[in-house]
Parts: sequence; C-alpha cells; structure tokens
Amino acid sequence: MLFRSEMSKVTWEEVSNALKEKFGSQIIAETFEYDFPVITIKKESIAAVVKFLYEDANFQFQYLTTMCGLHYPDSPQPFGMMYQLHSLVNNLRIRFKAFTSKEDLEYDTLTGIFSAANWMEREAFDFYGIRFKGHPNLKRILNVEDMDYHPMRKEYRVEDETRTDKDDTMFGRLDRKST
Repeated sequence: MLFRSEMSKVTWEEVSNALKEKFGSQIIAETFEYDFPVITIKKESIAAVVKFLYEDANFQFQYLTTMCGLHYPDSPQPFGMMYQLHSLVNNLRIRFKAFTSKEDLEYDTLTGIFSAANWMEREAFDFYGIRFKGHPNLKRILNVEDMDYHPMRKEYRVEDETRTDKDDTMFGRLDRKST
C-alpha cells in the first residue's frame, strides 16, 4: 500500500470509493447531513467496516467520537446504532448507521477496536436494550440493575398522563400510550 506524504490528505471521495470497493453489497445508503457523510450499512458489517477504517494506513479513523442507540418506532427496522469516527490525521469524520428489528437487537462489539466502546455499548444496552455480542461486561451503567424496561425507547410517555401542560408530540412520541 502506498503511504501519503504529510501534505497530501485523504479526501472523502477516496474513503467512499474504498468502502464501496471493499463493502459494496453491505452499503445500503450514502447521504450527507449538514455536510457530514452518513453511511447506512448492514449491521453484520459494522465491526469489519470500522476495523478496516481503523487499520488502513491512509485513512486512520482511530478515534471513536460517539456511539449511541436509535429508535424510530414507525420504521420497518425501528432500532439502530449510530457510530461516528474521526480521522485526526486527515481531519475527516464519518457517521455510520445500522438498523435492526426488535427481535434481533444484537450487534457485534467494537471493544476489541476501541476500548471507549465499552461504556458506550453499555449505555446503548441500558437505555435501548441493544445487546453486543462479545462485550466483556454488558450490564446497566446508569440505571438500576432491576429496572425492567429501557427508558429511551419511544414506547413510553415522557410525562404523567394526568398533566395537561406537557405535550408528548414535542418529543417524537405521537399519540402513544403507556405500555
């Protein structure tokens, strides 16, 4: 593999082309949100894609900025994970999203690539119920252990139903009843 000089930075197009070449069938969509590249991929490919971008000598996406759970209740695949990586060498950021059904809430862990993924995955488990295959210590991190629900899911009303001064539709919970 050719190494770049300090003056020659990688472009987003080069990253995109490399991903399409290596993982083409795994890429579902590629968009830009606020000049930020967002790639939706099949969840089975997350670990391989992240490892590729981390290990590639030209790209060096070696900083996991954030990782969090997603819940879009009206979608065919309502649950997802969002991963945001940063290449400090090239000053490039990229965001990945991968979605799944309620019956298949398991993703591969990224703790073997990023140690910081440990706590981020525990948070996604705690708040959304998303499990991570291979995680070294997957348990609740902010809520009590005996809590029997996941509070960030949009399955529960934000406010007490007896209150009239709050409107759940402002929080993405359109006419949903408590479950």
